[in-house]
Amino acid sequence: LTYNDSRSSLIDSTSLKSTPQFESININTMSTTSIAASDIKNKDMLALKAYILAKDETQYDCLPSDMILLDLTHSNLKQQHVEIRFYKSDTLETLRQRIHQKSGTGQAFQHLQIISAGIVILEIPPTAAETLTLGYFSLEHGMRIHCIDLDPHSGSSHGQYENVALVKKYRMSDEDYAKRKGTLRDWERQQKEKNSHFSLRQHAKDHALMVEARRQAKFGLELPKGFEYDENGKAVRVEDDHTQPKNAATDAADAAAIEFGPDSVDHVTDAGVRCEVQPGGRRGVVAFLGEIPELVAGHWVGVKFDEPVGKTNGTTPNGVRYFEAEPGYGGFVRGKNLVVGEEYAERDIFDELDDSEDEL
Repeated sequence: LTYNDSRSSLIDSTSLKSTPQFESININTMSTTSIAASDIKNKDMLALKAYILAKDETQYDCLPSDMILLDLTHSNLKQQHVEIRFYKSDTLETLRQRIHQKSGTGQAFQHLQIISAGIVILEIPPTAAETLTLGYFSLEHGMRIHCIDLDPHSGSSHGQYENVALVKKYRMSDEDYAKRKGTLRDWERQQKEKNSHFSLRQHAKDHALMVEARRQAKFGLELPKGFEYDENGKAVRVEDDHTQPKNAATDAADAAAIEFGPDSVDHVTDAGVRCEVQPGGRRGVVAFLGEIPELVAGHWVGVKFDEPVGKTNGTTPNGVRYFEAEPGYGGFVRGKNLVVGEEYAERDIFDELDDSEDEL
């Protein structure tokens, strides 16, 4: 990076005296601002460094002598335009037009800064002569032109060009999604019409087991429990010859019906009682008690929490409502994870929640 006294025509003598002179810098000899080459011991890192810096000294040799590559930045925008091509014969008006095209800031509101090595070496106000050429400013490859937008009503202010959070997004209601055909929820509904115990979670587990069994069969390995090789050497599930075949989802549902039967919620007297749910010591009010055909078999307790620490709004994943709650204030839990009593009055909680297969 170089800085010459020839710029004295652009800067007054006072500022020139206080401006440091920049000479050529070899990145391998820098000791205070970067890591010296001798400090790098890893051969891969040395190879990477050599690859990145291989053509640093000659990267601009193939360009015409009157062409310069400049970076453009803007005070209101995060975007950076790297190595934009200009010619030294281009006028200041041409530069401002390019900035206007990329940022939307009118030429009359562009206060420009020429930055080299992170230091502002020259400022160009909007009133500067538009006929001045870029060569007059002694610009060099790699310098940055930073535009400060002086327009108080600029369209680029407040993130209007880049902040996607300001864009109103379309959100489909749960009711509209439930009516659509060909969706995952629609497919789940069809499967449950064939098998009332069907569960997407169990289906995913079964599918993962089958994929793993097929992978092991491909290499002739021992198959996981519940699988065997057929006459064609392919992995298949083992079915019981003496009973009606049951898939893993049905077995899991039968087990859940036994484990979470009516006895599992005997301690929950009625809806409206105060309760505390684990994990997290979350408190609320019992809002529902009973079986839920849309979920895994067994009895469930619907809870309306005091804080937004739940996973639903009183509806099951496929949209059936069992009680009223604000989004994030409802949940369906197993009886074993819940205790009731007036001692569990409302309080503020912000405990970290753990995921649990016993809560949906």
